[in-house]
Amino acid sequence: MTESFEIPVDAPVYVISVAAEMAGLHPQTLRQYDRLGLVTPTRTLGGGRRYSLRDILQLREIQRLSQDDGVNLAGIKRIIDLENQVEALQQRLAEALRELSETSATLAAGGYRRTYLPARTGDHVPGRGTGSSSAIVVHPSRRR
Repeated sequence: MTESFEIPVDAPVYVISVAAEMAGLHPQTLRQYDRLGLVTPTRTLGGGRRYSLRDILQLREIQRLSQDDGVNLAGIKRIIDLENQVEALQQRLAEALRELSETSATLAAGGYRRTYLPARTGDHVPGRGTGSSSAIVVHPSRRR
């Protein structure tokens, strides 16, 4: 009986020689890309590089941008940085939308019609309930 298993795309399992072969590059090129920060493999306790499948796909993309599109390494670094920023912003947006949805559901379940902070004194802040008597009016404090 043969057991099969999948290696996670981020698992750092490939030594530099295997990663270089899979990416179609020379190991020295991988070292240069690491120095430039284009790909950052995981390091072993002894300092050896371990590449993940994601790293290898990144290496292939760097090679494509360089050879096919004529982008220099500084341009590739900028493209990678911008792509990482976009990905981080998309994740943050997804989190914010989830939080907004959860908050909206909580407010709807609690019977709140609207929630906002008063812009100035004297504004009405709706409270729970159905009638106009449930509104809270914010008045300025009287100092003597």
